[in-house]
Amino acid sequence: MIKKLVLLIAASSFLSGCQLLSAEAEPPTPEELPQHTQSEGIERYALIHPGTASAQAIDRQLPAALQADLWDRIRLQMSIEIPANSLIESHRDWYLRHPNYINRVTQRAAPFLHLIVEEIEKRGLPLELVLVPVVESAYDTFAYSHGRASGIWQFIPSTARFYGLEIDWWYDGRRDVMAATTTALDYFDRLHKTFDGDWLLALAAYNGGQGRVLGAMRRNEREGKPTDYWSLSSLPQETRNYVPKILALAELLRDSEEWAVTWPHIPNQRVTDIVDVGQQIDLALAAEMAGMSLEDLHRYNSGYNRWATAPDGPHTLLLPVERANQFRAALNDSDPADWLAWQRHHVRSGESLQVIARRYNTTVQAIQQFNNISGSLIRQGDYLLIPVASQALERYTLSTEQRLAAAQSRPQGQQKIDHRVQRGDTLWDLSRKYNVSIANIARWNNMAPGDMLRPGQTLAIWQANASASSTSTASSGTPVMRTVQYNVRNGDSLARIANRFRVTIADIERWNSISRDRFLQPGQRLTLHVDVTKVTL
Repeated sequence: MIKKLVLLIAASSFLSGCQLLSAEAEPPTPEELPQHTQSEGIERYALIHPGTASAQAIDRQLPAALQADLWDRIRLQMSIEIPANSLIESHRDWYLRHPNYINRVTQRAAPFLHLIVEEIEKRGLPLELVLVPVVESAYDTFAYSHGRASGIWQFIPSTARFYGLEIDWWYDGRRDVMAATTTALDYFDRLHKTFDGDWLLALAAYNGGQGRVLGAMRRNEREGKPTDYWSLSSLPQETRNYVPKILALAELLRDSEEWAVTWPHIPNQRVTDIVDVGQQIDLALAAEMAGMSLEDLHRYNSGYNRWATAPDGPHTLLLPVERANQFRAALNDSDPADWLAWQRHHVRSGESLQVIARRYNTTVQAIQQFNNISGSLIRQGDYLLIPVASQALERYTLSTEQRLAAAQSRPQGQQKIDHRVQRGDTLWDLSRKYNVSIANIARWNNMAPGDMLRPGQTLAIWQANASASSTSTASSGTPVMRTVQYNVRNGDSLARIANRFRVTIADIERWNSISRDRFLQPGQRLTLHVDVTKVTL
């Protein structure tokens, strides 16, 4: 088996369905949304509410598809063997001590779970896979991890694109529940075949990467050890905890009566439907046509980054069944030309398509498409037809911009500094400059620590107290600036010099027209602009 698998490693070692998780049972912290009490949050988030109907006892004489409770439908088809194992027991005990966790996850999963179960059944895959998003994201459609993984299945960009998920300005397929589910199941199907039907190895590879699992198996084979999942002691701790978490949940679901665990009742019936609109539509208009709030419609369709579906597709909307029927009727009674609002723009001197696109919160490609422009050339005096949002952009509370604005405005300290990113800035530079951690900067700005910064981007930096040092407020009185000529010494680096003089690497690069990609030379002279109240010269 190993020899056959090794042939696959070069092409697939960089792929991983999700980022490595911590050893704690709680999944990665999802992207923060406005805070509510637990009961308010569940009510607001769930959209439909499991547990409102009385749960009926499982009837094992009935086929799985005819069970009244969707969890029973899943229970009767679970097939992965669960061994006695201390890690499984440890994670099982965590879930038992935190019963509200299962309640919260069930509320989030309820609108989508029936569709996901149907997709798994169509492929003949184990129903335990419905528990993967519990560990990955707690079924939070907006979950975004420190490793740039997104959506309920926590795909990183490279894996998502490799398997055909689109990610662009308008749309992120990782957050599209059904598109991401199809991709995740494709990936699991491939991993299952790669590992000759061993689901534990497939689950481990989804978390830690196929190449990492293959490498651990090769190592064990060289040392004359077994190559099953439980014998792969060289796997990272996160991956060694990942599979036990899923198996712990599987045991609590399969044997819920034995463990006295309540899984809130979810009716075993389709509660959502997919409507293909066929062309771009404003989400606010779609919500009005469906008789829903804009926020609720967007939460069902969290793959859309902006105020409308993507110009080139997809154009599908996931809606509650009764709302889908109303929406279809409204579509039939309306003119497709009215599904977007339009603005006639008179091109002024010096304007470019990029400038115009930013002004109207759209893309250059969309303007080109709607105006039959093949290149980037436009002339002063031309008129362009621009698709625009029908409501104020602040109304689209779950768009990328508004989620970012909400995160940046949420108080995290006594003083907020708006830092405008300069060319060459890095999160490391900013963490040193403001004396905060990279992880905190990322969290305050809905980012991952590895995300690239863009010149002109505005970052929220929170300080613990109003007198904390910043570019706009000195830590002790008025800044006293001096220009210093510094001679580079043996062992110096830009980072060391920046740290000593309390400036950033980007500052030094800008002041001296140099790049961090080139080594400093002893004797080289650097010009520094230093606040002498912060350093000893």
